[in-house]
Amino acid sequence: MDNTTLLYAGIYLVAVFVSSLSQVLLKKAAGREYKNPLAQYLNPLVILAYTVFVGATLLCMLAYKEIPLSLGPVLEATSYLYVTFFGVTIFGEKLGRQKVLALALILAGIGIYALG
Repeated sequence: MDNTTLLYAGIYLVAVFVSSLSQVLLKKAAGREYKNPLAQYLNPLVILAYTVFVGATLLCMLAYKEIPLSLGPVLEATSYLYVTFFGVTIFGEKLGRQKVLALALILAGIGIYALG
């Protein structure tokens, strides 16, 4: 891979990370009580999460101008790592054997792609 492709792959990874952060914001918002159904969607946390998600989508679109289409899903798979990390650290979720195995398989798949 040349330097330009690496730069855009980095942009894509940032976009995936930012998208994972927006999921955390949405989960935080979902855990709150609201006085009416409309307030569930029109509160600052949800609006910020969707704004961040739109920004992440724009970054992905920018990255796809340079990275191969086959690389996108591989980089997108890193979101499982981010979401699991946030789930464990922020929400106190348990990291069982099955999740660890799944994450190891994801990392193996990314590694196999990188070597090929």
